[in-house]
Amino acid sequence: MTVLDLPFDTQEIIAGLKPWVCCESPTFDAAAVNRMMAIAARELALLGARVETIPGRMGFGDCVRATFPHPLAGTEKGILVMGHLDTVHPMGTLQPLPWRQEGNKLYGPGVYDMKGGNYIALEAIRQLVRAGITTSRPVTVLFTCDEEIGSPSTRDLIEAEAARHAFVLVPEPARPNGGVVTGRYAIARFNLRTTGKPSHAGARLADGRSAIREMCRQVVKIEDLTTDDVTFSVGVIGGGQWVNCVTTHCDAESLSMAKRQEDLDRAVEVMLGLQATGNDVQLSVTRGVTRPVWEPDAKVMALYGVARGIAQRIGFDIEHQSAGGGSDGNFTGAMGIPTLDGLGVQGAGGHTLEEHLLVDCLVPRAKLLCGLLQSL
Repeated sequence: MTVLDLPFDTQEIIAGLKPWVCCESPTFDAAAVNRMMAIAARELALLGARVETIPGRMGFGDCVRATFPHPLAGTEKGILVMGHLDTVHPMGTLQPLPWRQEGNKLYGPGVYDMKGGNYIALEAIRQLVRAGITTSRPVTVLFTCDEEIGSPSTRDLIEAEAARHAFVLVPEPARPNGGVVTGRYAIARFNLRTTGKPSHAGARLADGRSAIREMCRQVVKIEDLTTDDVTFSVGVIGGGQWVNCVTTHCDAESLSMAKRQEDLDRAVEVMLGLQATGNDVQLSVTRGVTRPVWEPDAKVMALYGVARGIAQRIGFDIEHQSAGGGSDGNFTGAMGIPTLDGLGVQGAGGHTLEEHLLVDCLVPRAKLLCGLLQSL
């Protein structure tokens, strides 16, 4: 029996994935993320891995690292399977986005980004273990807690772990056409604060200077900077406490993304150089977490070639592309470690109340991961 003949079962995968999706795990709720980590850790232990829980920091959840026994452990660099178990969906999202299957679509918070991909990676390992098939290299699985906000507490861990491996496989969602990711754009985040002058909005409105008004002006200015080379967007904003007070402070978060590092570097200069529109209000801009550009090299393309050959033997083809939207593959790819991203499930609606995966992709995508683990 070859790895491509292993008895993957769609309904078994769905049943196994359900507890993962029904365990809500928003990034900013460390306890919720840790509950999800515990579910994954138990499954990894049952597969025979040595499982370690790495304590969280900066107020975020824990991470889980699992190493599988292998004859070459300690003598040969292995394969790192890397994914995140945090989601953008807040607690309670299961009410408007319940776990359910409608035809070929399976819905739920995080089912597409990226619990579905993580789970089929474990299913690939499970099938190999059951069949007694040894992977080509030692395998480590690393699940992290804060990817959805740029991995501020885990980048050092990701880079240290990746440096000990020959390949990195990232089961983030596939491209809409089922393709994989061989590069990702550079990304920078920024924190903005405007400061105005408070006053009573009814009795002394003219005496005040609204921080919200100033931030609105800045948002328009920032988003108008978008070009074909680099994007600028503001995704979070908040300010004020009382409607009858002119607001003193307003805070926002902005994101810039570029295909080339030099374009992002210029965007950073522009953002950090922003000025308030008047002397009676202030603006501060600080740089947040960043992801370096990851551009494919010959090693990445060779890795893609192996994956494409496996896919074709299964019965489908995969294209490749560089993609917007960051992942932890940015870090490992930029380090020069052959990385293949977008190996997870097909679907749509990530980060929305329409998030879903396509059921008929589960077995083929699991087989692709299985083939890579056995052949690299």
